[in-house]
Amino acid sequence: MTKRNIIPLSLLFVFALGACKGDVTPPPAPTPSPVSETLSPTPSPEPTPTPEPAEDEISAMTIEELAGQLLVVGVEGTQPGEDAHRVIEDLRPGGIILFGRNVDSAPQLAALTNGLKEINREAGNIPLFLCVDEEGGMVSRMPPEVADIPNAYDYLRSKRGGTEALGQILAAECATFGFHVDFAPVLDIWSNPNNTVIGKRSFHTDPLEVTIAGPSVAYSMMDAGVIPVVKHFPGHGDTATDSHVGLPAVDKTREELEDNELMPFRFAVDGGVWKALRHTPVPAVMVGHILLTEVDPLLPSSISPAVVDGLLRQELGFEGVVFTDDLTMGAISNTYSLGEAAVKAVQAGCDMLLVCHGLDNARAAHAALLEAVEAGDLTRSRLEESVGRILALKEAYGVDDSPVGIPDVEKLNEAIRAVIP
Repeated sequence: MTKRNIIPLSLLFVFALGACKGDVTPPPAPTPSPVSETLSPTPSPEPTPTPEPAEDEISAMTIEELAGQLLVVGVEGTQPGEDAHRVIEDLRPGGIILFGRNVDSAPQLAALTNGLKEINREAGNIPLFLCVDEEGGMVSRMPPEVADIPNAYDYLRSKRGGTEALGQILAAECATFGFHVDFAPVLDIWSNPNNTVIGKRSFHTDPLEVTIAGPSVAYSMMDAGVIPVVKHFPGHGDTATDSHVGLPAVDKTREELEDNELMPFRFAVDGGVWKALRHTPVPAVMVGHILLTEVDPLLPSSISPAVVDGLLRQELGFEGVVFTDDLTMGAISNTYSLGEAAVKAVQAGCDMLLVCHGLDNARAAHAALLEAVEAGDLTRSRLEESVGRILALKEAYGVDDSPVGIPDVEKLNEAIRAVIP
């Protein structure tokens, strides 16, 4: 299939008539907002080609180090414990992801992220991605002192501060506590009312509304220096099965997919469109555990070459970092071992593998990648390809292991309430 570098005609039509349809407008150019006036995170660099890490840095890495960079690992506890030391010192992962189980309070969370960075720095490792799922509403990992943000659906309906302001708030939350990567915004379309895993995490039931709102949030986060990871490609909104427990399937035709699930993602990753409107495409995409029967009737999207390399990379033209959803979720673990899934995901074209639960699972994924290289099922050059994209993204956003200061929760809440009373 040929790569389509054009914005859908229906979306151009909406842009042209946006002033007539009051609640559908194109993503605005950056303008001052109550959030940006209160909090001023370090902005992302001006649009430039993605920097290429030095080839000699990658060529000097061992296979063990290359495989480690492909992992984003969950740890236990509210302070750096033995498992965090073992993960960082033994596996040298590309990133760590934190959950509600890791959060007690604002000072504690900042101390935890600083402690993880310190362990990594002392180990002499490449700086970590500190990652979080911070969408607001039903998926939030912020400490209890931080003011609440509504679900994306409720936020968009309230029209209080615009989607740009929502992106600034999410970025400010992440930056306050030392996170570089936010697995948000959700670009799924809530087209199935029986869908409980997405629901109001989606911006809307209308593909055009999601196509406009979601990328606008992502670009606002980018402007504030935080890496958004749009999800869950190729679209989790029209499913009735929760991928945490089983494998959901989407049985739509290609035409139906183009007019629905794929529209927000195509727009978000289309370099031609965003170069004309603002700047670069979104830097990262999370692939969900969804059986897209029209593209690959056998393999979940996260481990499907037809979906990741074929649809996302070749057809949509995405050149950034591809994350899997958590490989310990039932949609994968019910059928595949952790090691088998890790290898298949890399073979499919994914760059970073989320292993959110269990040190043993992280070790299994790492060991499987090494064994696959030894057996010839993966090549060193394939690992280097992903590590090149990962290091380029870290360099572009200035990711390092510098600690954050004591969080100014009052200032953060003031910014949030300026938009969300």
